Amino acid sequence: MKRYLLLGILVTAAILRLWNVHQGDPLGDEVLYAFRAVGLVDFDEAEFQTTPLEWFDPSTSSGQVLESYVLNAGGEPIPAWTNVSFHDHPPLVFWIQHFFIKLLGENTFAFRLPSVIFGVLSVYVLYLLGTLLYSRSIGLLSAGILAVTLNHVFISRVGLQESYVIFFMLLASYYFVRALQRGKFFVFVGITLGLGLLTKFTIFILVPIFLTYLLFVRRGAFRSRFFWIGVFVAFALFSPVIYYNIQLYLAVGHFDFQFSFLFGQDPAIWQIAPGKDIGTISERISDFLPNLIGSHSWVFLLVVLSGFVAFLVSLALRGTSVLQRYGFMVLSFIWLFLMILVIGPGVRFLTMLMPFMALVVSMFLLSVERFFFMNRCGVVVGILGTLFLFEIFYSVNNQILPYPVGVTPWTVSEVRAVNANWGYNELDRYLRDELRGKLPAFTFDARYQFISDLQDESVERARARGLEPFAALIVYDGSIFNTAQLWTLDRLQVYHGWPVLSLDTYDSFLANEGSDFFERSGFKSLYYIQPTDAVLHRGDVSQTEAGKRFEQMLLDQGSTPLLLSNLRGDIAFRVYVL
Repeated sequence: MKRYLLLGILVTAAILRLWNVHQGDPLGDEVLYAFRAVGLVDFDEAEFQTTPLEWFDPSTSSGQVLESYVLNAGGEPIPAWTNVSFHDHPPLVFWIQHFFIKLLGENTFAFRLPSVIFGVLSVYVLYLLGTLLYSRSIGLLSAGILAVTLNHVFISRVGLQESYVIFFMLLASYYFVRALQRGKFFVFVGITLGLGLLTKFTIFILVPIFLTYLLFVRRGAFRSRFFWIGVFVAFALFSPVIYYNIQLYLAVGHFDFQFSFLFGQDPAIWQIAPGKDIGTISERISDFLPNLIGSHSWVFLLVVLSGFVAFLVSLALRGTSVLQRYGFMVLSFIWLFLMILVIGPGVRFLTMLMPFMALVVSMFLLSVERFFFMNRCGVVVGILGTLFLFEIFYSVNNQILPYPVGVTPWTVSEVRAVNANWGYNELDRYLRDELRGKLPAFTFDARYQFISDLQDESVERARARGLEPFAALIVYDGSIFNTAQLWTLDRLQVYHGWPVLSLDTYDSFLANEGSDFFERSGFKSLYYIQPTDAVLHRGDVSQTEAGKRFEQMLLDQGSTPLLLSNLRGDIAFRVYVL
């Protein structure tokens, strides 16, 4: 029976994570990873966070980066070590997303699918961990909770690193507990931890968790050869990042974006550092609870609170025996909370608490069943069924439905804003259909040689496939939201060579070269993209002053826009084709 129950939990987890995962516009940090994953190129148009690829590019001048970071005046090839990691994150997520993008195409489904897979796998590994630490019933119940609760459903449906991190965190924890029984599993701890460190540096928090537990419970493990083999394996797997940072330090005197902040190096090239936008310690503490409430259902948080109160009561009554039984989980909460105080309680970081919260809830609910509802199976099933049905509704309402129904926080969560359906996916789909089967007849000169090489390779591949040259120019109003612009428009230019310009740049060309410059250059078609008030936009207005003038000119000339609607039916974009 329990085998079928586990299968049902995993199927439910898969449905909640996979269903309509392609919906939801590419708006947040997931774009910064997916954009670079397309070609495994460490470049994302970040004005204040240039990368070693830009510093070493033969075309770079002091007008593009600080003069001391112009590192290739001699025109030498960009060093190969710049390809083994990225300037702000380790490489594994980029590698995995690149594989799926190559397999499934440049779309939201492709770069989000790995998060779905790791999310479902995390549900299964939590079952293994809960069973190993406590009982099969706790393993099943905690897996069921993780499967349906919004916090983990959400993070498994976006292309962020945390779904990967949670999987490796749980798997390393599972092998760690196994290693306490059989030392050879320390090798698997090393493998999993090493892969986790290649995913995101926050998983390093497992090191103090594991070491603290060993110091208090199993000091003899430090004498095990398997322990040190595991340490070596973890370092070996993490070596690409170590090598990258050594080479970067030799080149410019500091480490990558994250490590330079950690070691207080404050490089002049990166004026926006990770810690500058997370506030003071008191601000982080005050933000913790609102962000926790904003990313979970209120029902789930009430049960979690009840579970913590019950734990504190048990601790007061039974003391040492409670700590011995729940020591690993307590240490995990303490260290994770300390880490979140340091890096800030962003919703994505709070997701790392979710598996342990699921364990707390499952233990609390089973304790309630044991003390108050013994031999009253119908009551227990009714309570659990109501809880699970509400969590499923809350997740479906806030992640699967195009637009949630109800009010915050009773039925609507703030996490919906991360992948809301404004209409950028519809714009991306329209451009993909318009450009399908075609190659750019003209490409603009790229500011970096590595971008020019990418464009040349793309055009050559398209030409070899027999695609038709298309002399089109794409112009957009500068109010388009920045990350949506990066995925929907800049990707077409950087990776495929399509001529894409902001309206300001287009006007500048006309002012300097004449009003018929693009016609003289051979362009036959022009697409002008104007967002409306119905979409998320950059700044305070949906249309710049230049956009208003240009659109009015098009209307005066008799042009009729194509109207692109979002899933609600609101007009999201007006597209003029000339």
